[in-house]
Amino acid sequence: MYRKRFQRMMVLFLSLLSLLGLLAACGSAPASSGSTGASDAAAADAPAASGGSASSDIAVGIVLPTKDEPRWIQDETRFREALNAAGYNAEILFSQGDPAKEKANVESLLTKGIKVLIICPHDSVAAAAAAKAAHDAGVKVISYDRLIMNTDAVDYYVTFDSPTVGAQQAQFLIDHASGTGNPLYLYAGAASDNNGFAFFYGAWRVLQPKIADGTFVIKNSSEAVALQDKNELTREEQAKIMGQITTNWDFNVAKNLAESNLTAASDADKGDVFILAPNDGTARAIADTFASDKAVTSYVITGQDAEKASVQYILDGKQSMTVFKDVRVLVKDAISAAVGLIEGQTPASQGSYNNEAIDVPAIQSSVVTVTKENVKSELVDSGYYPASDFSNLP
Repeated sequence: MYRKRFQRMMVLFLSLLSLLGLLAACGSAPASSGSTGASDAAAADAPAASGGSASSDIAVGIVLPTKDEPRWIQDETRFREALNAAGYNAEILFSQGDPAKEKANVESLLTKGIKVLIICPHDSVAAAAAAKAAHDAGVKVISYDRLIMNTDAVDYYVTFDSPTVGAQQAQFLIDHASGTGNPLYLYAGAASDNNGFAFFYGAWRVLQPKIADGTFVIKNSSEAVALQDKNELTREEQAKIMGQITTNWDFNVAKNLAESNLTAASDADKGDVFILAPNDGTARAIADTFASDKAVTSYVITGQDAEKASVQYILDGKQSMTVFKDVRVLVKDAISAAVGLIEGQTPASQGSYNNEAIDVPAIQSSVVTVTKENVKSELVDSGYYPASDFSNLP
């Protein structure tokens, strides 16, 4: 009896040990190097830095305003080329015209350990908060092409000579005008962009004497007419004019504004017209609108950025000129400044721009007027575009 009871107890004991061993094996499986758990899947979904390095290795963060304009796609391409050549990893993000997304993009880049932020703001004032967040994290800030306003959290401003862009546009109109009473239609960039003011400032200073002497007659801005005898405008005065003529850098806004201007104008306000258009995208929209008005017998229209579509417009006689801003040079300047800052150097600057908080050291690139006559030498022979991109090339 005792032996049978002992045998039953041993069977139960051994069964219990076996069960405990099974439970332990199920609850603590050893990790393996080939594991693909949830954390690994999340890592696989994380955006890769250009160059294929881990995001923690990103040295430069770049934020551009939108993918909807050819200009910024050009810049993205040139940045990737320059960064690969420089041997630095970067991540390029687009804000799509949304200041909140712009700030979120900057915050995302800061979590990845960037050392330098290159940012082209959509809204020059709203971007101050993003710049401050970067500075507070110990990151150097380069304002690219457009100046961030109202903050001391900007280390450098890499730009083209913006007032000169406007001045070249204005001079082109003057050079192609004769006599007096020439109808002049003014258009500007976005009031949220400091460059919109800089371009208009440069253009107005050159155009104003020829408005005052009667060479041109403004047809689409009562605010500009009221100030036509004043060469140096305050920012507030510029803002009043721009409030009537802004395109907001948007093709559709430009088209609708041009249509509204032409509807309000009499046939006597048309004929051979002169148009200050702020950039290539808006120039094409405005040019198409004026070309469709039977009372417009000819037009001279400006532009800037040397976008492919506008270069073709120039070759086809539908746009008069563009101001070529070689993005390769601007990107090179920005990357050189970023690398210098990463390596503890002080990039060389040429002058400064006041952003209403500090004088920001500026690194400026030159600009060139391009017409049908020099498209080939400036844009094709220089290697900026291949000849195969265009028809009617001289």
